[in-house]
Amino acid sequence: MILAIVGPTGIGKSEVAMALARSVPSEIVVVDSMQVYRGMDRGTGKPDSAQQKEIPHHGIDLVEPEEEFDVARYRNLLAPVIRAIQAKGRLPILVGGSGLYFRAILDGLCEAPGRDPFLREHLLQQGTEQGAAVLHAELEKVDPEAAARIHPNDLRRIVRALEVFRATGRALSQWQGQTTHPLDGDKRLIGLSMDRALLYQQIEERIDGWLNEGWLEEAGSLNRRALSRTAREALGYRELFAFLEGQADWPMTVSLIKRNTRRYAKRQLAWFRADPRIQWLDVDGKGPEALTAHILDRIRWNEPSLSTSA
Repeated sequence: MILAIVGPTGIGKSEVAMALARSVPSEIVVVDSMQVYRGMDRGTGKPDSAQQKEIPHHGIDLVEPEEEFDVARYRNLLAPVIRAIQAKGRLPILVGGSGLYFRAILDGLCEAPGRDPFLREHLLQQGTEQGAAVLHAELEKVDPEAAARIHPNDLRRIVRALEVFRATGRALSQWQGQTTHPLDGDKRLIGLSMDRALLYQQIEERIDGWLNEGWLEEAGSLNRRALSRTAREALGYRELFAFLEGQADWPMTVSLIKRNTRRYAKRQLAWFRADPRIQWLDVDGKGPEALTAHILDRIRWNEPSLSTSA
């Protein structure tokens, strides 16, 4: 069996995954496009050293932030890890909020990967502000075959082609006809949800906590490095980089981080709501241990045919 815990940022997925891992023989696989970067700890919600020591974690600190990383590489690295966890008779607990990465690891990559709501909105905003022709010129450099087929004013198709390249590091035209196989085994997907206003409150409190615990100082150290485009665009970090470069004052910076994170959570929910396999669990008023009991009951973990390795 493979168990996936999905949901929006700030809802407490990591805490639930830790409680689950303490309850059943398991290891945690983090499905997050930014926790793969070493040194990007505070603003990504990366598990701390004590948590990693208590429960084996995979999928974090894979590369330096100067290096581009993509969903195809993530899948190639983590699929064998998940199979190895299963072979030991342990439960792989996949946890995170990167929908595209979840789709790739669970279902494989068939032709071009699915849409990334966060990246897509960023590109659309750039195209709206700078014009479709600017993005088309970028596309000509990274994927001339696709650029030749797409009209310079067709913003939607330009954005799609650039979205694929930025998310994967590979041209859309190169994806055509390429297929990879999904992971074998019984897949159980649990989605965490809660009242939207309460979720937004938790998000803002979480951001305040990270800022009080040294997130700005971490961003300052990173900003002096030649970061990859993906790392430099990480949610929260890019706003802090802009502050450090004098492009915004502090109150505006904090406000933008909170606003953009709320919007990202909304897009995450929309992404995951579109997957009919996900069983949703309301977390309001429930601690990680109580949620663990609900989840184990839902996946019928005690049934021998389900609790053995797939």
